[in-house]
Order: sequence, then structure tokens, then C-alpha cells
Amino acid sequence: MPESPAAPAALPTPSAPVELSAEDGKLVILARGARGRVGAVEGAAVRDQDGRTYAAASVSLPSLTLTALQLAVASAVAAGATRLEAAVVVTEASTLDGAGHAAVRDLAADAPIHVAAPDGAVLGTVVE
Repeated sequence: MPESPAAPAALPTPSAPVELSAEDGKLVILARGARGRVGAVEGAAVRDQDGRTYAAASVSLPSLTLTALQLAVASAVAAGATRLEAAVVVTEASTLDGAGHAAVRDLAADAPIHVAAPDGAVLGTVVE
């Protein structure tokens, strides 16, 4: 099994908020729903190369911890996705977690990752 690269040392900081496309706006709604359904710390959603969407909430178990973005990316890959077009994380944090950022970058070097507050307001976008 190939080794996965370590998560970036510095947490990616979102740029100023941008106007979302309608499709990216739908990702915000999906991510908020995933977070709200289980009262999770984070919710995330991604869209793959075929326009399919995957939403997830953060998981914290004694034997398994995944960020919402990691789980959304894993769900997409498990369903056959080979590339991501965009991602959204709904969180109370002001930065994007390094592990979720790395998971998205495994499939797309240029996909925007929008960071939104729990109320759905977009805080910024990570593009690197």
C-alpha cells in the first residue's frame, strides 16, 4: 500500500469570500444538512467530475477520527470518483483543516474549497 503524504504543516487560510455558483451553493446546503443531522462539529460536501455530490459529517470514535471533508472525499472515491470539481466545509473554525485539504488535493490540485460558517455564510475559499 503506498504511503500517503503527510498533511501540510500550515493550515490553509481561506481567501476573501467569493460569489458561489449555483452548484457550489448546493454544496453548502448539503454540508450544512450533514452537519445538522448528527450535530457534528463539521459538515462537508464535494462534487465529482460527473457532477455527483457526496456529503458527510465529522466522525470521532475511539478507534476512528475523520474530518467531514476526509469522509466526503472517501465517499466520492469509494463511488468511483477520480477528480473533484469543488468542495465545501461548514465549520466554526476560521481555517481549513490540513487533513481535509490534503484529501481534496489528492484528487484535484485546483478545485476550490469553500469554507462556510454554520449559518451558511461563506467565509472564504482555498484555491492552493
